[in-house]
Parts: sequence; structure tokens; C-alpha cells
Amino acid sequence: MMLILFNQSPSSSRSAMISTGSAWMLCLVFSIAVFLSPALWNGFAIVFFDTGGYVGRVLDMTLAPGRSFFYGLFLWATSLGWWSFWGPVLAQSLFTLWVIRLTLRCHDLPAGPLAIATFCGGLGLSTGISWYTSQLMPDTLVPLVVLGLWLLGFRWEKLGRSERAGLAALVLLALLSHMSCLALAIGLIIVILIARIILRGRNWPLSVSSLPPVVVVAASLLLMPMLHLALVGKATYTPGGPVFIFGRLVQDGIAQRWLAEHCPVPGIKLCGLQDRIPKTADDFLWGDTSPFQDIGGWSGAADAELGYLVKACVRTYPGAFVWTSLRATAQQMVRVETGDGLDEYQPAARAVFTDLLPRTAGPFNAASQQQGQITQPLFDALNTVHVPAAHLSVLGLLIVVGWGLRAKRHDLAGLALFTLVALLGNAFICGALSNPHDRYQSRLVWLATLVVGMATVCWWQDRTKKNMGRRY
Repeated sequence: MMLILFNQSPSSSRSAMISTGSAWMLCLVFSIAVFLSPALWNGFAIVFFDTGGYVGRVLDMTLAPGRSFFYGLFLWATSLGWWSFWGPVLAQSLFTLWVIRLTLRCHDLPAGPLAIATFCGGLGLSTGISWYTSQLMPDTLVPLVVLGLWLLGFRWEKLGRSERAGLAALVLLALLSHMSCLALAIGLIIVILIARIILRGRNWPLSVSSLPPVVVVAASLLLMPMLHLALVGKATYTPGGPVFIFGRLVQDGIAQRWLAEHCPVPGIKLCGLQDRIPKTADDFLWGDTSPFQDIGGWSGAADAELGYLVKACVRTYPGAFVWTSLRATAQQMVRVETGDGLDEYQPAARAVFTDLLPRTAGPFNAASQQQGQITQPLFDALNTVHVPAAHLSVLGLLIVVGWGLRAKRHDLAGLALFTLVALLGNAFICGALSNPHDRYQSRLVWLATLVVGMATVCWWQDRTKKNMGRRY
């Protein structure tokens, strides 16, 4: 093979380079088309109820519960100052494609044009990945945090200098873009540190580089309040934590129980509004007639009261809180349907894209989503594939762990276990500390499908080599 390469004429070498370049270009076009397919069909980037809130943070230069100022900055920068919202979804698709390729290459799996296109096409067909890369929401960055921390922590030696810097920057962007990313990353850092302690001094083929991921997460913890202070004048993290937890306590009936048993309490306005507290977290947090609006709503005026009530409920009913947290985590693990909330009316997004950004009003209002063509029956059809693929992939992670240890592919076994822990951690953060919703888990469950696919390729390669060895 080396003789063939060295004996090639300049013209044949040039032809090979052109052929390789063409193959990569076709791979890039195909993969990006897969990741952007919902947006291309829609005629505009997919929006969610929260999308307008992220744009509004930059337009108003303010902070708001659950709406990262930094993801708003990302939207502003990649849209070239609100000129075109194809920029953000294209950037998100390129980020995802790059990290998938790095993951394949760093595990010594085929990472050429055909392999990349096959993996991207398979993920596009069997999972909801495209509905997140095409969406103006930070949800698409959550799985990249998991893969990024894995690569920085366990595949550090296989990364080039520019790849290390690029991954660190991408993970940092994700951590600044949503508090659930930051919470998940902190949990995964603990996992990485535990792995380092367990594997230290042992003759184990999987090395751990704990410093790079720790530095990235620590940087996000320091930078977020510092940048908020510089940009909006408040040295704080993205607000909203106790409000979402209280919403989950409402849904489980714990909040109503505490109020019924302890009211009246000085300073607790909800004591006088108990009869109007709804039964679900969504109705409490977002309902127009919810008592939450009466005590200050999302202005921040209710934060102190709800924070007090969360602590009081946990302290008074610790057993109920733990049990309902475990139940919500389990519910979140299996809720993986694609399309959660995308077929609903998006008033906040409409107000931003039509009133505050008139340049985008035409294409936004003409999009299929705004014309009511993105419907639940569409997602029902997609979920006949996506849901069983997700559940089977999560179960497949356990098989990959066992197979990887037996086949001495400790890197894939470790990746499968790391991914499973990340899925469980995300289910706890979003289910127990907020409220179970399909989009919270479906946004990153495609990681399980990717890892199972990688293990399948590796298994097939090993089997092919063994069969060829028997023949000769």
C-alpha cells in the first residue's frame, strides 16, 4: 500500500485529493441536510414556546427565569445580528456533526465520509435529533456536553490541540446556555473524578484526564455571574430554580398538603389562594389565572416565598419528597417522544419574530409551523419509530457495557456506562427538580442510539476479521 502511495504520479495524487474532497463535500451536504430537514421543510427554523424568551434577553438586556442570556447572544451572533435565523441552526448542525465525527475517530471506528453520512442518516431516521438541531433552543447542546466531557476526560490523548480547544469552547457555550446543562456537567464531573480514583494505579486500558473537564466546568461557574455583571449589571446565575421545583411539588400534591396543614403563615401569600392552586406544574407556572401570577409570577417577586416553601416541604415531608423524586426520575427516563410542544401555538415567539424583529415576520408567519401544519399526528407517526428505538437503545447500553468488558473494548464499555449515567442524571435534574416532559429526555436519548451503533460496527468488524482469519 505504501509503495502504491509513493509511486503515484502528481496527476493521480491530485485526482485522489479531488475525489476525497468531493466525498467529504457530499458527506457534509447530506449530513447537514439530514440535521436541517425539519427546518427546510418548515421554511424557517423550528421554534418553541421559550424561543422568544432567549431572543428577548438580548433585545432587553435583562435576565429572566430559565432563559439564558448567553444562548440569546449565540442566536444574535450566528444570525448575524438577527439577519437570518438559518445561521443558528446551521451552526448547531455543524457542532453536532463535528462532535459525532470526533467520537467515532477517538474510538478507532470508521470516521470517513461514508461512515459519517451513514451514522447521521441513521440517527436522523431513528431518533428526534433533527428536530433539535433545527430548533432555536439550547436543548441541542445538552448531548454535546455529555460527549464533550467524555472526550475531554477519557479520550484526551487522541485529540489534537485545536480539537481540545474547540471542544472546551463548545462545552463552555453549552454550560452557559442552560442551567440544566451546568447541573448535568457537575454530576458528570463527579463521575469522572470517581473513575479516576477507581482506576488510579490499576493496569486498566482506559485512562482518565480529569483536569480538562474540571477546568471547563469551573470556568462556567466563574464566568456566568461575572459576565452577567458586566452585561446586565447583576452578578448572578440564570434565575428560576426554586420556582420549577415548587411546580413539581404542586403536581405531586406536596405543596398543597403543606399549605393545608400549616396556613396561615405570615408572609406566605399562597395561604390565601389555596383553593385556586391547579393540579399540574404547567398550569401553576404558565396558566393565566394561576395564583402564581398573583404573587408576582416570573417577575422574581415570588422567588423568596416559593424558595421558603420548597425548603419547608422538603423538611416536613422528606420521605414523600424522595419517593416522588424517584418516581419523577423514572417517568422522565421513559418519556422520550419527539415533538413535545412543537405543535402548539407559540405566542411569545410570534411576538418577538413579528413585532420586535420585523425583518423575520414574513418567513416566520409563512412557515409550516405557524400555518398549523406541524401537528400531533405527524409526531405520532415519527414516534412509532423514535420511541421504541430510544427504549431499545437505552437497554442496549447495558449490553454494550457487558460486551465491551468481555471483548476488551473498555473504551466503548466506558462510553456506554457514561452515557447511561448521563441519561439518569438528566432524568433526575429535569424530572425530579422540575417536571417530567418528553422533550427533556428525547433531546439527548439519541446518544444511546449512537453508542449502540458504534458498538455494533465494532462487533461486526471483529467478527469479519475472525471469519477471514479462519479462511486463511
